Amino acid sequence: MPKGCKEWGINAPVWDTQGKLIRGPDGKPMKQKVRMADGFHDGAPQEFYWPEGHEKLGMFKGMATILTEHGFDVKNLKAQCKNFDCAAGVTDCCCRRILYCQPDFTNVESFLETTCKARGFHVIFLPKFHCELNFIKQCWGFVKWLYRTYPMSMKDSDLEINVVKALDSVPIASMRRFATRSRHFMDTYHRGLNRKQAAWAAKRYRGHRVLPDSILSELDAAKIL
Repeated sequence: MPKGCKEWGINAPVWDTQGKLIRGPDGKPMKQKVRMADGFHDGAPQEFYWPEGHEKLGMFKGMATILTEHGFDVKNLKAQCKNFDCAAGVTDCCCRRILYCQPDFTNVESFLETTCKARGFHVIFLPKFHCELNFIKQCWGFVKWLYRTYPMSMKDSDLEINVVKALDSVPIASMRRFATRSRHFMDTYHRGLNRKQAAWAAKRYRGHRVLPDSILSELDAAKIL
């Protein structure tokens, strides 16, 4: 993102009315320059491109002007740190860092959220747990295993069909088993068991909804340390 005023936009892929990626004669995805969406300042919309009546109509204002309108003095700041590698915990080392720390940037919906919401789906972000604590990851692993069993293809249409087919092929019984397995691991960790003990208990009682109260004595008897 430039610090000063200039013709600037974001290279975005081109999609057709069916949501399919449009490719050029060379097979590569077609792209077009699009404007960055406007932001907000003190609850009011803030235009990132010069409006009608301005001598630089349609040009990107630049980070310096945008931040100055926010009340920041950035005359002596660089546009961004080298290789976009800002120091940890610092929020005012460069124009880019200050801008990206503003609420209208940090609170903006991701493309995934916007796309799913438009189609009636609600996106839930879970913490980055290991797959043993997140049964959705186990379902996804099952899907990838199924996908690898399908015939290989270089056609996007075939790949899309195979992905949907694999997603629809996960049995509800398997989902329940994955969820039960995750609950077992959570239960063992709440009881203070280590990774080896948790794996032993989850495998031994994989057909049970909950672990028995005697699990600790059973671990001692089996000498699982």
